[in-house]
Amino acid sequence: MLPGCTPWPREFAEIYRRAGYWSGELLGDLLRPWSQSDPGRIAVVADDRRLTYREMDVAADRLATGLHRLGIRPHDRVVVQLPNVPEFVTVSVALFRLGALPVFALPAHRSNEIKYLCQHAEAVAYVIPDIYQKFDYRVLAREVRRSVTALKHVLVLGDPGEFQALQDLPCQPEPLPAPSPDDAAFFLLSGGTTGSPKLIPRTHDDYAYQLRASAQGLGFDDKGVYLAALPIGHNAALGCPGVLGTLRTGGKVVLASSPSPGDVFPLIEQEGVTLTTLITPLVMLWMQATELFKVNFTRLLLQVGGAKLDAEVGWKVQPTLGCRLTHWFGMAEGFLSYTRVDDAPDVIVLTQGRPLCPADEIRVVDALDYDVKPGEVGELLQRGPYTLRGYYKADEYNSTAFTSDGYLRTGDLVRITASGNMVVEGRLKDVINRGGEKVPAEELESHLLAHPGIRQAAVIPIADPVMGERICACVVCHSGKVTLEELKNFLRLRGLADFKMPDRLKIMDTLPHTSLGKINKGALRDAIAREMSATAK
Repeated sequence: MLPGCTPWPREFAEIYRRAGYWSGELLGDLLRPWSQSDPGRIAVVADDRRLTYREMDVAADRLATGLHRLGIRPHDRVVVQLPNVPEFVTVSVALFRLGALPVFALPAHRSNEIKYLCQHAEAVAYVIPDIYQKFDYRVLAREVRRSVTALKHVLVLGDPGEFQALQDLPCQPEPLPAPSPDDAAFFLLSGGTTGSPKLIPRTHDDYAYQLRASAQGLGFDDKGVYLAALPIGHNAALGCPGVLGTLRTGGKVVLASSPSPGDVFPLIEQEGVTLTTLITPLVMLWMQATELFKVNFTRLLLQVGGAKLDAEVGWKVQPTLGCRLTHWFGMAEGFLSYTRVDDAPDVIVLTQGRPLCPADEIRVVDALDYDVKPGEVGELLQRGPYTLRGYYKADEYNSTAFTSDGYLRTGDLVRITASGNMVVEGRLKDVINRGGEKVPAEELESHLLAHPGIRQAAVIPIADPVMGERICACVVCHSGKVTLEELKNFLRLRGLADFKMPDRLKIMDTLPHTSLGKINKGALRDAIAREMSATAK
């Protein structure tokens, strides 16, 4: 196991292997069975490209050898910031085969996030597109290289500028030693509460199980067609079953540049899409757009997660779109809970279903870690064969993020119904869920306090019917005033991703405090809600 990663205790690992959850499968082998048995089968569709399993398999082998010749070795970390393009798959599988570890960043991340990821992961390479959605990632790479001197290689898909072209690396495949199935395969990013995201190590064994079980649970097989509408660096679109799970089953992956109806509705019709993953705000957008597009959704299973699905919206999905629905709760750390396709409609709409794995262990506890009574709300604690036992190189944080017996403290407030289904009721953690993107309040507050005009800052969520929650920055100024646009420009200059920008600014003379001297965010939320309600009237 890579130093800095926490392994499962030996007795648990033995149980998971004996039960067949961990089967020794390697993620680098995803393409091989179908490449050999049905080489002409279409694996990935993107724009006008239709790539077969054989083509993807050979490309991954050639790139793995090229990366090895470049000096990338087992356990080396490589930050991968690619959009939904076939090369994301090729790079990932090549690194899996090499035993190097991709750190999956999102296209929306900017210098603040990327510098941290490269430094914390001690990355030796950084993979980017040249330009995507009018943003030049080579400019970002120059800034990162100035700050992270240990970064040896910047690999660019497209025009490399002064860096190295990704497309120049592939060469004649050579045998490479295989990694161990119980070793880390890649890193996902947490939506944690404190500062920059934590790195989540996922092993070959645990993620292969997630891919297999997610596909089986949804009845998704080699005839399935998965539409990747969300960024595939996200766990949801990557492996639930997502892109990697589809390739494991022999299905077809359709990559979309965005989840907007204009981009994806024609693909659903043309490619016969049977499964896709959306966050709640996008479900509403799709339903609003159905009158403008004539699309047959009857083959489609819509997988909704990232934020709680409003019941009123949930009841309208099937009548409006004509598709089936499954409601999910999940986290990059591992644990997944979902409604089954044959569940009753009220279970699908009103709950987040049951755990993915029979070996998933959950507890619902009060503030003292005592189990609450059945049906009562408490914090979800969880452990299992695909939930991490520790964040990467975060010993101090791990000491409070996990119980002494290995349960992850999720920070989510849930209750379990009499039928055994889980209902998510809120969060303990100070994180704003803005359309499925998790924004730690503490991180944004620290950047706001760096503004020369701001003396105090508190970031709170405000309810929103479309995004679920939006971001409200409550600030006390030294003197004078700041505007929302000025604040956004300041945060962009500090390298913050756009999805972390405040949607609303509230300038106050003072912030309310608790009896212990802490900022009283509950009082702030109540005050802002009353103000918005009065304005609406």
